[in-house]
Amino acid sequence: MEPDSEANGTAVTEFILLGLVETPELLPVVFVVFLLAYMFTVGGNLSILAAILVEPKLHTPMYFLLGNLSVLDVGCITVTVPAMLGRLVSHNRAIPYGACLTQVFFFDLLVGVDCFLLTAMAYDRFLAICRPLTYSTRMSQRVQLTLVVVSWACAISNALTHTIALTSLSFCGPNVINHFYCDLPQLFQLSCSSTEFNERLVFALGFIMAGTPMSLIVTSYTHVAAAVLRIRSVGGRRKAFSTFGSHLTVVGLFYGSSIFSYMRLGSAKLSDKDKAVGIFNTVINPMLNPIIYSLRNPHVQGALWRLITGKRSLI
Repeated sequence: MEPDSEANGTAVTEFILLGLVETPELLPVVFVVFLLAYMFTVGGNLSILAAILVEPKLHTPMYFLLGNLSVLDVGCITVTVPAMLGRLVSHNRAIPYGACLTQVFFFDLLVGVDCFLLTAMAYDRFLAICRPLTYSTRMSQRVQLTLVVVSWACAISNALTHTIALTSLSFCGPNVINHFYCDLPQLFQLSCSSTEFNERLVFALGFIMAGTPMSLIVTSYTHVAAAVLRIRSVGGRRKAFSTFGSHLTVVGLFYGSSIFSYMRLGSAKLSDKDKAVGIFNTVINPMLNPIIYSLRNPHVQGALWRLITGKRSLI
């Protein structure tokens, strides 16, 4: 992925990532905070994944999808945070052109899978609450695998399209990115050539990758909310709304931060607010997902306790 300066006018061979802060006294604090966040996120998600794998009670479609979400969360934070921590330790803020494009590809890939996986989870809740009699057949193992494979296939196509389109842009200076990882909006601002096609591509594919899934999620949860309100038991309604609310919280955080990032293309200047949104996308969301979805769940808590103590499930 090394740029060909003679072919497309690109002179930049590396970018400079300014990171989160430029005050030297704050760098150790940033390092410790993000290292702890990384360890907590990876540890929490892998613990949940291990619990789902070893606990028979959790071998259900919902937890199969949650396990895949845990893998995505680990991948999303690993694509960005370790490299940032490495730059803090080495005091070298440069990232090669090829490494920057590689980071863009994997970040877009994981975010794309997340879009479709959240849609699959909404569909799962719709079937479980609104179509319980046909749930086992409509969410069979074959259907679950198909949903995950299609999610990855669509996301790979989307990420590959953006990365290939990015290689057509010329970068001839400046090469300073006011962020802690490479992303499309920041690279568009540094391009010496027109980014009109790339920005239109982001909006067009964004409608497919985010707009369509979001409309399906809203439709699914509208039906779920109507079904929950018809439950006569106060306890049953509270339990259903607890699960329902957890899903909506994750969806709101994910789509809210993503829309802010990518719908501001073409703005005159990207501010420090984009760094805050980047922290949400790459650190806070992956860190909160295990807490919101699983760690409050008594079944997951029991499975984790048995995993730690070495006790086996009675079922």
